[in-house]
Amino acid sequence: MNRPDRAASLHKARARATATPVDPSWPLRLSEDLRGIRADWKTSAAVCADAAWAARSAGRSVLGLLSPEDVLATDRDSITARTMVHLYLSALRFDFRCPTLQRLVEHLAETTRQPLDCYTRALYAFALLGQSRPEGLTVMDEVLTEAEEHPKTLHVLLHGLWFGQDLDEGAERLLALSSRPALATGTGTGTGTGTGTGTGPIVLFRVAGALRRMDRYDEGLGAIDREIGCLPPGDTSVHADLVRERSLICAARGLHQHRSPTRTSSGVPS
Repeated sequence: MNRPDRAASLHKARARATATPVDPSWPLRLSEDLRGIRADWKTSAAVCADAAWAARSAGRSVLGLLSPEDVLATDRDSITARTMVHLYLSALRFDFRCPTLQRLVEHLAETTRQPLDCYTRALYAFALLGQSRPEGLTVMDEVLTEAEEHPKTLHVLLHGLWFGQDLDEGAERLLALSSRPALATGTGTGTGTGTGTGTGPIVLFRVAGALRRMDRYDEGLGAIDREIGCLPPGDTSVHADLVRERSLICAARGLHQHRSPTRTSSGVPS
């Protein structure tokens, strides 16, 4: 397939993935599209993550259309099997079902006839990180050596670091990951939202949370306020999340100030 034909086919696949999924058979139709363009794991991840999010946003989660048996089936071609895995595991991620996601990937690793692709392993890292399990950091580092600057994969890892509140230096690791070029350009937000230029709102939202955990309240408020000011008029995709994080930062700063005694110029508590 030449490049123009592949681009047209990929556009068709993306349109089907992000349309309102009223047809319960759309996951299989999507897998046919991806098989038609011989999609690699990066293309599959990008399309399936958006598809799972679009379905969830429309109130028709992939979790209601597919089952673990569909994910674990061994009688499918490799691209169809990977599509089912990417769709279902992404849906588990968006619902924060970390233990279920972890168990399913571990079952896949035991039964599949080929190594798990990078995006699937990133979702496994998310499941572990989300439970604040330190081995998730090891899996994350392994994925980063292969992921290069694949936006969807990096967003999965960033999501896990954000959700795992008790990870060792989790906030610091989140800030380091957020500076990667693919995230610093606002592309591939992982939930279908983004400003298109500069660091996207999802990244800044997670960065602000990390700054709050590090007691860097003013920096966190600055990041939130800048992003709120840059959102398109009427944008509701992440506005509520940004405002909620702003409230958390203000509350944490107020509590911190209340607990910290005021010191005079001589350094003696007043």
